[in-house]
Amino acid sequence: MSALLELFHNLTNANWIMAHGGLYIVVFIVFAETGLFAGFFLPGDSILFIAGMIIAQAAVPGTAPVLSLLYWVTLISAAAIIGNYLGYWFGKRSGEILMKRKDSWLFKKKYLIQAKDFYEKKGGGAIMIARFLPVVRTFAPIVAGMVSMDRRKFTIYNILGAVAWAGSIVTAGFLLGNYEVVKNNLDMIIIGIVVVTTAPVLIKMIAGRKKKAPLPADQINS
Repeated sequence: MSALLELFHNLTNANWIMAHGGLYIVVFIVFAETGLFAGFFLPGDSILFIAGMIIAQAAVPGTAPVLSLLYWVTLISAAAIIGNYLGYWFGKRSGEILMKRKDSWLFKKKYLIQAKDFYEKKGGGAIMIARFLPVVRTFAPIVAGMVSMDRRKFTIYNILGAVAWAGSIVTAGFLLGNYEVVKNNLDMIIIGIVVVTTAPVLIKMIAGRKKKAPLPADQINS
C-alpha cells in the first residue's frame, strides 16, 4: 500500500515526471490507465492537468507554446484512443469465451445481454462520459468489447471522448499553470480534481445500494 501511495505521489509531482521521461511518461500512463486492466488506479485526470502546467512552464520565449500544447494533446489523445482499442479487443475476446460459459452464482449471461442493450441505446455517450470518470474509463471499453458494441460507433465516440478529455484537462493546466496560486496549492487542486471526478462514481454506487436494500420486516409482513 505504501508503495502504491508513493507511486501516486510521484505521478502527481511535476519535477519527478520531468526527471523520469518527461511528458512521454504521461503518454504511457494514459495508455496504461485506459488500456490495461491493472491500470485503473492510475491518476489520469491529475497527471493531465500537471502535463498542461509543464507545457506552459517549459515554453521557450519567442516560440509558440500553443504548438507545443497541440502536439502533446494530440499525442496523449492518440495514447488514450489506442488504449481504449486494446481494452475493446480484450473485452471482445473474453466476451466470446464468457458467452459460451454456463451460468453460475458469480456469472450470469443476462448481465452481458443487459449491458449489450444499454450500449446499443446509449453506448456512444457512455464511452465519452466514461473518459472523465476514474476507474470507469478503464472498464468501459472492456465491457463494450464484451457485448460486441458496433465497432464503427465505438471508434467515433472513442476518438471524440479521448480528444475532449485530454484536450480539456491539459488545456486547463496549460492556462492556469503559471499562476502562483495554482503552483502554491497544487496538492489541494489535485485533491479537488480527484473528488470532482470520483464523486459521480461514488454517488452512483451508493444510490445503487440503496435501491437494492431489503425492505424492513414490518413492511414485508404488512
